[in-house]
Amino acid sequence: MIPMLRIRNLKIEPALILAPMSGISDVPFRKIMRKFGVHLAFMEMLNVRALPCARQKIDSLFKLESSDWPVGIQLLGTEEKFILRALEILHKYKLSIIDFNAACPVRKVVRRGEGAALLREPKKLYRLLKLIRKNTDLALSVKLRTGWSKSCVNAVDIASYVQDAGLDCIFIHGRTREQKYSGNVDYETIKRVKKSVSIPVVASGDIFSAALAKKMLDETAADGLLLARGTLGHPWLFKEIKTYLESGVVPKLPSLAQKFKVIFQHLDFLIDFYGEKTALIKFRKFIGWYLKGEKNIRAIRKQSSQIKTKKELSNLLNKFRLIKKELK
Repeated sequence: MIPMLRIRNLKIEPALILAPMSGISDVPFRKIMRKFGVHLAFMEMLNVRALPCARQKIDSLFKLESSDWPVGIQLLGTEEKFILRALEILHKYKLSIIDFNAACPVRKVVRRGEGAALLREPKKLYRLLKLIRKNTDLALSVKLRTGWSKSCVNAVDIASYVQDAGLDCIFIHGRTREQKYSGNVDYETIKRVKKSVSIPVVASGDIFSAALAKKMLDETAADGLLLARGTLGHPWLFKEIKTYLESGVVPKLPSLAQKFKVIFQHLDFLIDFYGEKTALIKFRKFIGWYLKGEKNIRAIRKQSSQIKTKKELSNLLNKFRLIKKELK
C-alpha cells in the first residue's frame, strides 16, 4: 500500500512529493503535475543571498491558484543574516513548508560552501537549521545526500543533528556529492537514516518507474518518495506509482495521442503565464522529454529548437504523427 505522510501540520496522501528543480518548477509545471495526482509540490530553489533583490521573481513564483496547494520552497545559503532576511520575506507569502538545501552537488554551489558542502560541516549545518527552526512556525525539512564521498558517508550522523535541531522531515537523495547523479543509489544508507530518527524520512534517487518506486520503499522503509527527474516529460509517473503500489498492476504507457494532449495542455499553461514568445522558448526542452522513447524523433527535436509559435509546434507534431503512421 502507498503510505500517507505527516510533516508537522501537513497531511500528504499519497506520500509522493514533487521536488524543486531549477528552471523547471514554475507555476505551469506544477499545474500540469497536479493534474496527475501531485499533492505537495515545491517551487524552484532560491538562494537566500539573492532573495532581497529578486522580488519580481518571487512575486512570479507566488502567483498561486487555489489548486496549486500545498506548496513549498527550498532555500540555499549559509549566511545567517541573509537566511533571516529571506524568512522575513517569505513569511509574507502563503507557504506550507520550507526546505533547506544541503544536497546540491553543483560545483559553483559547493565552492561557496553551500548545498552539499554542508555535509562536510555537520555542526555548521546544525546551527543553521536551529536558526531557521527558531524563526519559522512552518513545517521545516532539510534535503541531504548520503555523504560527501565514498569515504565520507555520514548521513546517519547528520540525521541526528537534524532531528535535534527540531526539524519535521528529512529528504535524502541516495548518492554522495561525489557521485552527483551517476552510479548506484545507496538504499542501505537511506534505510539506516530511517532507523536512526523518529521524524519522517522521504527518499529520492532514480525513481523513474513504478517498479523503482516500490524498490525504494521496500529497501529503505522510507515514509514517502521525492520525485524529480523521472517526472520530466512523464507526469503520468505519479498515477503509475499509486496504481502499482495499490494493485500490483503496472499501467500501460501513455499513447502518442495522450502525450500530445498533455503537451498542449502544458504549453497553454505556459502561454497563459508567460505569453506565447517566452512560453515557446521555455517549452523547447520539454518537447524532447515528452517524446523520449519514441522512434525517429531526432529531427523533430532539432526542429523544435526553432519553433516560435503554438501553430508552428502543432504543425511540427502533426508532421511527426504522419511519419509515425507511415512507418507502421
